[in-house]
Amino acid sequence: MPQENDQQHYPHRKEKHEARRDFLKQSSAMMALALTPPLVIKAAQHDEAIAGIFEKMPVSMEINGKKIEVSVEPRVTLLDLLREQLNLTGTKKGCDHGQCGACTVHVNGHRINSCLTLAVMQEGKKITTIEGLANGEQLHPVQEAFIKHDGFQCGYCTPGQIMSAVACIREGHAGSPEEIREFMSGNICRCGAYDNIVHAITEVKQGGKTV
Repeated sequence: MPQENDQQHYPHRKEKHEARRDFLKQSSAMMALALTPPLVIKAAQHDEAIAGIFEKMPVSMEINGKKIEVSVEPRVTLLDLLREQLNLTGTKKGCDHGQCGACTVHVNGHRINSCLTLAVMQEGKKITTIEGLANGEQLHPVQEAFIKHDGFQCGYCTPGQIMSAVACIREGHAGSPEEIREFMSGNICRCGAYDNIVHAITEVKQGGKTV
């Protein structure tokens, strides 16, 4: 006899099936809950719960010529420290995987991707961001050259491009357009302003200005 007829003539069977199905659902949910680690349950309830297991550590460093002392969680990147805690938002968060170069800063004179570097590892180091290049109202020569040669369009990658450009010249890797392209290859420009960027770097290099 078809199932709908069973349910029509024997409604109690339908009730039993539904009760059994509800019981199995509840049992499965309770089993999953019992097997879930307490920490995961808390994290699911609130994202900030998991942050409580990390103790903050004191870090002292020099940023753009000023000594700062902050407390950070061990997992915080230098990029997030600059942007989230110190409000130095000139350094951009692009890919967050060290592939686009938008987060480039200088640490002890060397360029790095700040998204790949933990803040706690910068103890005692000197850090320069895009905000620290200019001398008061006087722009850095590379900044001036980028403006002159229109080395940017949307501008999102520009801080990282400029920081890498300064390092490229200081490292002695701006001897030719080909060399500049090679040593600037870690910085991606979605707008495609590469030619203008090369022209800007070339002018600063040939002009002999201190960078």
